[in-house]
Amino acid sequence: MSPRTPTTFADVLATRLRNDPGQPLVTFYDNATGERVELSVTTWANWVAKAGSLLVDELGLERGDRLGIDLPPHWLGTVFLGAAWSAGLVVVPAPEPGTTDLAAVVCGPDSVAAWAAQAPGTEVLACALLPLGVRFKDPLPAGVHDVGVEIWSQPDAFTPWDPPTGDDVAIAPDVHQAELWREAAAGTMVGGGRLLSVANPVTEPVTFCEPLTQGGSLVLVARAEQPALEAAYTAERATARFPAHSDQDKI
Repeated sequence: MSPRTPTTFADVLATRLRNDPGQPLVTFYDNATGERVELSVTTWANWVAKAGSLLVDELGLERGDRLGIDLPPHWLGTVFLGAAWSAGLVVVPAPEPGTTDLAAVVCGPDSVAAWAAQAPGTEVLACALLPLGVRFKDPLPAGVHDVGVEIWSQPDAFTPWDPPTGDDVAIAPDVHQAELWREAAAGTMVGGGRLLSVANPVTEPVTFCEPLTQGGSLVLVARAEQPALEAAYTAERATARFPAHSDQDKI
């Protein structure tokens, strides 16, 4: 990492792409389906660019707009965090359906019906959460965007026309980008190692921001019982856990 503390998401991502573009950044397990997805720094950055282009160039969101992310623990949650921060959008974690001050919301299959009522006044982007980020099998309600359809046509590079600075709010209500990345750079949870987490990175962004900033990686495990967690910890050569417990029989 550069000795200068990064102040924006663009700073952080540029450093990772320069230093270790092929290193795993996000590894995701869904124990209920058997899915395992691993994204390198470069692959993850490509997904972020596609999502950023979809939000800004396709749907017209602007710097300072509020983006709700209503997803369960999933690798796409990290993608839309990065997309929001690259464009200077304010992330509203886990908003309740009916929230009226959002320019857009990203939701999963369990909440798409509740959010659909707010389209088109709020742009509603629905993720099927199927392997490889593919589309929904069945048609979505009118006005709802299927991320698994619309993201694939977006470019692998995204440059915001009005780039954010460290003073831009990254997470509602008032966590600024410079504060977010300063705290991530100073964290002591995992450093450059591999963090196994069962927490949602949208609502616990430290679980992703600290590894991203410090040269580490996130192993995100969803819907797993303790034996599966232990197996993933060993198989992925994890070096830390979140939540961390002194009792090693728990995560």
